[in-house]
Amino acid sequence: MDKHVMATDADGVAGPDRVVVEEPLQIVVDGHPVAVTMRTPGHDAELALGFLLTEGVIRSAADVRKIDTESRENHALVFLSDGVEIDLARLTRHVFSGSSCGMCGKATIDAVTSCRPPLPEGPAFSKEVLLAAPEQLVAAQVVFSRTGGLHGVGIFAADGTMLVVREDIGRHNAVDKVLGHALRAGLDLSGCFLLVSGRVSFEIMQKALAGGIPLVAAISAPSSLAVEFAERSNQTLVAFLRPPRLKIYAGNGRVG
Repeated sequence: MDKHVMATDADGVAGPDRVVVEEPLQIVVDGHPVAVTMRTPGHDAELALGFLLTEGVIRSAADVRKIDTESRENHALVFLSDGVEIDLARLTRHVFSGSSCGMCGKATIDAVTSCRPPLPEGPAFSKEVLLAAPEQLVAAQVVFSRTGGLHGVGIFAADGTMLVVREDIGRHNAVDKVLGHALRAGLDLSGCFLLVSGRVSFEIMQKALAGGIPLVAAISAPSSLAVEFAERSNQTLVAFLRPPRLKIYAGNGRVG
């Protein structure tokens, strides 16, 4: 979502421009406010579903009875299925969302991997398929093409087929949106890869792990904690994916 604003260029000429919309979304689960995230409106139900998956509140789409995004503006009201209980202690975004969270890297990784075991040995991915993916992602970023102000995230099948792309002002929100879509659609992500338009952080790796995605690729750089997490979780991590080059930081034997 974007809108028109007025802007003045270096020559003092004023004119209309388009900027991305940024608004808060409060996620409420069975009456309990659990998170507020600054996001680009659109696909809010997917965002809430993906967030709850990656935070360990739910394990499947069947755990959610209903998501209401219409009753209250900038709210996603989530109603869990009978028998599904909220474990508020597992809502960890307030700890992990910032680069300076006050925890050492080892403690941070241990906190996540204690809840989610490493992935089994995953499939091999073709370099040619990976190198072809950025062009597909850019072509699908409709709002970015108008504003230049959004992150794009896509899920691709092992053969390079683009399954879903979402945009958001927050890259973690865009990841939650594609994971929420996959959960709703019942997609098996064990043979897929995730591509992010910018850098890849620890949080993106742990979200991919929650979705069972064996390979994460980024157009830009990885963080040190992302590399360490990929090694611990048995995920493949590819960064600086800029055709004709790429760099493999973890899972080198699974890219060929």
